[in-house]
Amino acid sequence: MTNPRTITVAALQAAFGPELAANLAKTEALVHEAARQGADVVLPPELFQGIYFCTRQDPRWFATAHPVDQHPCVLAMQALARRLEVVIPVSFFEKDGPRYYNSMALVDADGTVLGVYRKSHIPDGPGYQEKYYFRPGDTGFKAWKTRAGVLGVGICWDQWYPEAARAMMLAGAEVLMYPTAIGTEPYDASLDTHAQWQRVMQGHAVANAVPIVAANRIGLEDNDGVTQAYYGHSFIADHRGELVQHLGSSEEGVLLQRFDLDEIERYRADWGFFRDRRPELYAERRPGE
Repeated sequence: MTNPRTITVAALQAAFGPELAANLAKTEALVHEAARQGADVVLPPELFQGIYFCTRQDPRWFATAHPVDQHPCVLAMQALARRLEVVIPVSFFEKDGPRYYNSMALVDADGTVLGVYRKSHIPDGPGYQEKYYFRPGDTGFKAWKTRAGVLGVGICWDQWYPEAARAMMLAGAEVLMYPTAIGTEPYDASLDTHAQWQRVMQGHAVANAVPIVAANRIGLEDNDGVTQAYYGHSFIADHRGELVQHLGSSEEGVLLQRFDLDEIERYRADWGFFRDRRPELYAERRPGE
């Protein structure tokens, strides 16, 4: 009898400030802790190398973008992944010639960058003015065959779209991961969407029979007078949509969960979600057509 294929995933939750070196040091310490606990894959939050700068439009932030092979955050995580033998999806601000993207470099457990995913859905609203900084991604959704397993990674606003989750599953993903920066809404400080945020991804887990890992930031950040708080609530959901690990709104830390990928594959086949798909009927149509 063959041993089951397992994967131990981790999500990091932390507050971040304006200093790159301090943010990298904090993230590296959390990755070390996750690896010490047995993690195969460690997911930091979105754009963890600094504050979430998209709360206002300021051209100075373009200077913090770099190509994937030169970005200090990607380089640091490559060295760390190689040393600890863990997989790290690295969210970073990417410069590609005159083009700028909100991107993720998938760093395998030997430090190799397997490729880049560029955020497909770019929000534009109070507190989340990303269209000023980022072009919509041109990579499409991908599934990455890592040493630990096959991973699909979307970025923040991508996590609200069931089509994105399904596309990564159709590409062969075994776990879906979402680095995130989300919190209060400037037009209504009392609005807390963390329950909806969790539930939409729990729905992806159920509909695709796949574990979900979401890593968010916490804390109040000041972007030259524009403040915004991030609500945390990072979590790991199993393939049935149950929250098996989660943090609250204010604590920093590491979430860890082990999954049996063979068992989940059997469960997914048994439910028949992919057997019974009718993609020929899913094209957008106008009323009456």
